[in-house]
Amino acid sequence: MCNNYASHIPAKQIAEAFIETGFPLRFDGGGVPNLEPRDDIRIGDVAPIVLWDEGPTLRQMQWAWKSPQGRPVFNFRSDGRSFANSTRCLIPADGFYEFTDAEPGQKRKTKWSFTMIGEEWFWIAGIVKDGAWAMLTTEPGPDIAPFHDRQIVLLGRAVGIDWLTLNRPEGELLRMSPARSLDVEKVFP
Repeated sequence: MCNNYASHIPAKQIAEAFIETGFPLRFDGGGVPNLEPRDDIRIGDVAPIVLWDEGPTLRQMQWAWKSPQGRPVFNFRSDGRSFANSTRCLIPADGFYEFTDAEPGQKRKTKWSFTMIGEEWFWIAGIVKDGAWAMLTTEPGPDIAPFHDRQIVLLGRAVGIDWLTLNRPEGELLRMSPARSLDVEKVFP
């Protein structure tokens, strides 16, 4: 599953996604932070997310909480669950990666980059627990299925507020991506 993503989105662009919602984005600590552009955000890293705290609030938090067995929970299945009583979050991203078996002659797995067609950047739906966050997953859409048997839940910028406030039924939001909505490119080798 997704254990690596990219985010090159300035805080001001994230704030623009909320202008027409009637709920302006607030920043933890008050001022607009200078978010470092990052090609590879990995499990355990601290990264920006947006959660609902008397309105949408940008906060820096760690990716993955610890399971009772001590393993990191970085992806969480959404199938058949309700998150109405959970702390929901949005993870701003402009790409994510999946890995497949190494090609002949290579020792490392093949790395594939996925971006959303027609969107500079997008949201990944997530939840917060124990001061950390995890990405929600669902059945894979046709663009992801050749690479993995699950996919993270992707949301366009305009519907992010619906995930935070549940203004739409969860079933409309927590779905696979439709065919031809993602562009895929081999990153390695």
